[in-house]
Amino acid sequence: MDSGGWSRRRFVGALAGGAAAAALPACDNAPEPAATPAPEPEAGTSASREARRPSGPRPLYLGTYTSAEGGGKGIGLATYDAATGRITGSGTVTGVGDPSYLALHPDRRTLYAVDERDDGAVTAVRLADRKVLGSRGTGGAAPCHLSVHPGGRWLLSANYGSGSVAVHPIDASGALGERTDLVRHTTPPPGPGQEGPHAHQFVTSPDGGHVLAVDLGTDTVYTYRLDDKAGTLTEVAQAHTRPGAGPRHLTFHPGGRYAYLANEVDNTVAVCSYDPASGRVEVGEAQSTGTGPGTNYPAQILVTANGRYAFLANRGHNSLTRYAVEADGARLRLLGTVPVGGDFPRQIAFSPEGTLLFAANQKSSTVTVFHVDGANGGLRRAGEAFPSPVAVCALPL
Repeated sequence: MDSGGWSRRRFVGALAGGAAAAALPACDNAPEPAATPAPEPEAGTSASREARRPSGPRPLYLGTYTSAEGGGKGIGLATYDAATGRITGSGTVTGVGDPSYLALHPDRRTLYAVDERDDGAVTAVRLADRKVLGSRGTGGAAPCHLSVHPGGRWLLSANYGSGSVAVHPIDASGALGERTDLVRHTTPPPGPGQEGPHAHQFVTSPDGGHVLAVDLGTDTVYTYRLDDKAGTLTEVAQAHTRPGAGPRHLTFHPGGRYAYLANEVDNTVAVCSYDPASGRVEVGEAQSTGTGPGTNYPAQILVTANGRYAFLANRGHNSLTRYAVEADGARLRLLGTVPVGGDFPRQIAFSPEGTLLFAANQKSSTVTVFHVDGANGGLRRAGEAFPSPVAVCALPL
């Protein structure tokens, strides 16, 4: 593998000068996980959402690079207060190498992590007792994203270093079986400044009919059909960004007909249309992130469950861009930026109720939390940042 693109992903301005926080205590000394009730539907107003907010500590899982200087020892364990956003560390699940991205099974019993290394793998962890259920090779290098197909039978992963996507079966226990498919992105050729394909995300469309892979190296969003019995992929469409955009992360509007694409390399976002019947995606015009002329790498974009606001994490500008979502999802209107309170926000996530937003800040080794106003899209800091070694993923349950 030519590791140039992977090196850029992991180390371009991301780790240099970032003082890592102290490691969390060992898992053996940690309390049992808090209960994880299924999320409730998004309510129409912030007041009603406040009323439905659960009480008591909620689980929070933290991803890191274990091979980085000052990195973590595995998957970080913590809890958070759903009312205040305050985070409390509680331990570490060891035995998982470079768990830089995490995902939860729909039944909420199993956690999955990528092992972002040259010999890439994905790992399953049973949440009831935090037992590592084993790992399976992804067939590629540096897997950086994974998701669970809505039916709960298949794990989808993206190999950034080798530009491929993989499928693994999930058995009744939550453990992973041997890979059932691996597809490398061979066409179109790499975009400007890229030496090869770099698959960065692999997700299922809201209708469940297609799975989509975002590739930074080829400036392409690939659409596949997943055979739900065999676990194999068939490509049905490609959507191309403008050359050199470097698409990284795509998020669907709740209506299912539009999605928003964060372009890492040219510091833009784009509104995409999606046709559930054919799986075709059309990428709209590039739009500003509101970060000005300085160096900035957009990371992840989220949309509120009511479909009214979107938030973009900006690495470099170290901010969250706020957008109003208009025309039933067809348009983004830039509202401005809010300081993230950390350095290099690699990933952002909502709490299940959508009332809190968590930002994992890689260079400052912190997680910052914001209260989200569902009525106007406002963000308000929720206390001090939480120290977490080389924080690259936060998964609140």
